[in-house]
Amino acid sequence: MQTHLVTGGSGFIGAALVKELLAENHRVRVFDDNSRGHLRRLADVIDDLEFVEGNVCDLDAVRRATEGCDVVWHLAYINGTRHFYERPDAVLEVGVKGTLNTIDAAIESGVSRYVFASTSETYNTPTHIPTNETERLMIPDITNPRFSYGGGKITGELLTLHYAGRRGLETVIIRPHNIYGPDMGFAHVIPEVIERIIYVSDGLTNKQVELDIQGDGSETRAFCYIDDGARGFRIAGERGDTGHVYHLGQTHEVSIADLILSLGRVLGIELTLKPGPLREGGTRRRCPDVSKLEGLGYTAQVDLDEGLKKTVEWYAETFMARRTGN
Repeated sequence: MQTHLVTGGSGFIGAALVKELLAENHRVRVFDDNSRGHLRRLADVIDDLEFVEGNVCDLDAVRRATEGCDVVWHLAYINGTRHFYERPDAVLEVGVKGTLNTIDAAIESGVSRYVFASTSETYNTPTHIPTNETERLMIPDITNPRFSYGGGKITGELLTLHYAGRRGLETVIIRPHNIYGPDMGFAHVIPEVIERIIYVSDGLTNKQVELDIQGDGSETRAFCYIDDGARGFRIAGERGDTGHVYHLGQTHEVSIADLILSLGRVLGIELTLKPGPLREGGTRRRCPDVSKLEGLGYTAQVDLDEGLKKTVEWYAETFMARRTGN
């Protein structure tokens, strides 16, 4: 039985991955400072794992957490578009220093495999849709703080392949595309839109409302529900060839306008969308080719309607409770 270390294991994807690994009868150690993660996500399995509190920027803490582990899954990061613009220094510190620390600790502790969680943000605007893993990575404007996230992940990929990989570690890189679900955090498009719908509808009492949006809503994404995301993450990390990159996500592309209208319908609100300026640094289309991961046995099972319903229900209950003080 192997021992798996999951950094960022109380985060959204991290906690779901932890449960996947436990279901496969692995020993699991979670390393997180809970600055953005929450142990409530692990409440139903907390007695089945070892939790170590610490920050990936603290090398000594990372070393202690890595001792005795066979596999390291490095997911600790600061995500959420708002943070890219407002806290680029912290995003880069965690991204670059955290990755280097976890690799160094893995090498010192004799870890066999290192799995790095990257992102579709490394592409900025892809040259082809659906996008496969050979797509070039880019930072179009080094002065834009948004690219602190994608830039940090590109650095992490380089370290994983050409630093860790050259020092004896098996390495796998996973690029998730728009993983969503209940309790995914609040600095993301779906929860932010749900909160704004509840606000402009006065707690869902006004059934027809106008909603301001960024851009005209024609931008597209392919959203992948967390259950599929966690399973795909585990499959790629366990079965993936060393030195390879794997896309993780869904292949059904949807416009942001249709997504927002769907959120309104689940909430029982008829929306009229009011276009606005699109924040600089975004991209118009993003949809992955996941055939490489499918070759390892992955198949997405949760469609968008089902996933959105579960997600909206969780956030609506949370936001409504905040409004009423309960």
